[in-house]
Parts: sequence; structure tokens; C-alpha cells
Amino acid sequence: MDDQAHAARTLWNCLHDWWTMLAKEKRSLAAADDAIRQARKEIDWFGALPAQAAQAVLKTYFQAWKNCWDGRAGEPNFKARFRTVMSVDIPQGRDLNITRVHRRWGMVNIPRIGRVRFRWTKDLPVGKRANTENRITGARLVKDALGWHIAFRVQTLEPKPELHQGPEVGIDAGVNLPLALSDGNHRDHGRPPRLPGGKADRDKWLNPDEKAKLLHLERRAAQRKQHRGRGEKTSRRLQHTYDQIKQLRARATRRAVDWQHKTTTAIARHYGTVVVEQLNIKDMVKSAQGTIEEPGKNVAQKSGLNRSISQEAWGRTVTMLTYKTARCGGALHQVPAPGTSLRCSSCGCTTPGSREDQATFVCKNSDCGWSGNADWNAARNVLHQYWMGHALIPAAGRAVVRRPRGVKPATAR
Repeated sequence: MDDQAHAARTLWNCLHDWWTMLAKEKRSLAAADDAIRQARKEIDWFGALPAQAAQAVLKTYFQAWKNCWDGRAGEPNFKARFRTVMSVDIPQGRDLNITRVHRRWGMVNIPRIGRVRFRWTKDLPVGKRANTENRITGARLVKDALGWHIAFRVQTLEPKPELHQGPEVGIDAGVNLPLALSDGNHRDHGRPPRLPGGKADRDKWLNPDEKAKLLHLERRAAQRKQHRGRGEKTSRRLQHTYDQIKQLRARATRRAVDWQHKTTTAIARHYGTVVVEQLNIKDMVKSAQGTIEEPGKNVAQKSGLNRSISQEAWGRTVTMLTYKTARCGGALHQVPAPGTSLRCSSCGCTTPGSREDQATFVCKNSDCGWSGNADWNAARNVLHQYWMGHALIPAAGRAVVRRPRGVKPATAR
């Protein structure tokens, strides 16, 4: 399976070089298919990848360019070995031959590999339950630090969801309080985001024993790295230590994603309209280091804040809410973010000094004096801004797909 993943990544890179170096009038799907067939005949280790998986790489590459032309993504680029997730696509569902052994395990047929056991975590349309409207169309194998995983693509016919009649809610994403809701039903992951010294806890998804083990492994890796000369190959012991660190990091990431899935599912099922801020996360996590002529201030504090923002993965939360609210019959809206955390949700005034610290908001307006949690105040402002109808922004995947300036439509191209 590792050989297939490396062959698929290399095939992508060769196809990318062939595409970028070829003249525009000679680029076509048929020419790319002929080039792949010729490469599989001339390069022996390309044969480790099944022909169907090679066609899936070609299809994915062309879809990446379509997404770029439509303004939904950037241009496809080179896939480096150490920065790319190892994966293999199985486009034909009939080749899988899935059978359920018992309640916890199942068996699947992987091309060029054979029968492989996998953990049965969700009901699949196999056997008598499969038909033309509800069937498995393919699968994808993905490898991380914890091993290989398989994800099945299921084609099913679902009825159009009825309009969700649930209440409306505004959500403010934060660091200390992950998701603050306007009705006060906040969502917290039960782990302290800050250490007693005020520093950000970058390993908050690990228990104390795992944190101690991670610290021990990091110190061991630093010690072994000192004995490696410049340009020398990484020793097997150091690589084994790196693999152990990756396993702990992958375990923490899996717990964070699990919390996000459960939280967003509960929100989508309970609320009919969900309103969030349109955050430019890329600019929010920029470094404050500055330049030699104009050095930045509080660089260490800003780097800790950037690490905490990246850990919360606000963009992934919005993506989950987008398709889950649509599946439940609700709607997701985005409103501009400036001013929501500084304006009082009771009187609507923005008075300097009202936000005393990260978690406390006290309105300095003499006629108001409202006080409460700062994130809760921002969530109420988000919902109020939606009620006022200030520059509503359609969520991704809904309403109209806007094309960037200078990009021609697909029909004209």
C-alpha cells in the first residue's frame, strides 16, 4: 500500500510537469491519458499502482484545474514527499467486495493487495441492502501517523429536508471559549486553554501522562539531533522518535476533530439559522516579527496566540456547519466581523475601554452599564447584525458562486 501511495504521488507530479511544459493547444484529457499509459509501460515501479487508481489521479488533477478556473481553489502544485498525505483512490466500488465479519470488523478487497480487515464504524449498503439508489461507488485509502484508514464513497437517494423551524443563534469563535452562542448555551471542550502561567497549552487534547511522554520524546529527539552532522541522513533511532511524536500529535488531532463533529452536529440539529463571523484567518495568524528596520512587538505572545487560533481550526468548524445545517434543512449565514467584540450588545454603543480583558465586557456608557462575558457579548452582536441585514455574505457552497475578476466563465473558455 505504501508503494501504491508513492506511485500515485509521483504520477501526480509527472502529470503536473507534463501539463505545465506542454503547449496550451496540445493539452487535453486524451493526450494526458496516452502519456500515462506510455509512462506505465516504460517505468516499472508505476505498475504497483492499479490502472483504475492511475485514472483516478488523472481525474482528480483535471478537477483541481477546474476548481482553479472557477475561483474555488488555487493552482495545483508539486506534491512533496514529506509534506503530502499518502493516499490511494479506488474508483470502482464493485472491486471492493465488502463483507461484514461481525459487529466490529469487516473485510474489503484492495486491488494488488488482497483481503484486508477494517474496523466497522458505520452501516454500509452491502449485500441485500445495496441497490441502484443506495450503493458504494468507491473508496479512498489514507495514511497518517496511526496507520492506514479507509473511507467509502456511498451514493444514496435522500429526500429533500424540510425547512428547519428551530431558533436562530449567533456564534462567536474564540480561544478561551471555543464557541460562544448568543443564547448562552456555550460549547466548551472541557480542557483549559491556558496554563497557570498564562501560556497557551498547545497539547490541551492530551492527558497528563501523554503530555509527559511527549515532552520526554521531544527532549530525546533534540538530544539525538545534536549528534547528527550537517547533511547527514537521519538515524533510525531519531526517525523512530519522530514517529512516536507524530502518533501523539495525530491522536490529539483526532480528538479535536471528533469534538468538532459532535458539537456542529448538535448545533445543526437544534438551530434552524446559524450566523457566524466572516473571519480572515490567514491574516489573523500572521507573524508579528516584522523586519530588521521595523522589528515587531510582543512577538512571543503573538506566536502563542497564533498557535491557539490554529489549534481551534475555526475554518473547519464553519465548513462542518455549512453542510450539516443544509442537511438538516437550516441555513448558515456570515456577517462582517469588525466591531462585534467591542460593541455593547445591549445599547449598541462602542465605548473605549468596555472590554476590560479577554473574558470580561463592561459597557462604559453611563446610560447602560451592561456587563457579561466578552465572547457572549460578541455572539449577541453577530445575531443582531444578521437581524439588521448588514451586508449578508452567502456561505460557501450555497447561493451564488462568485467568479474572481478577470476569470472567464466555463462556457466562454
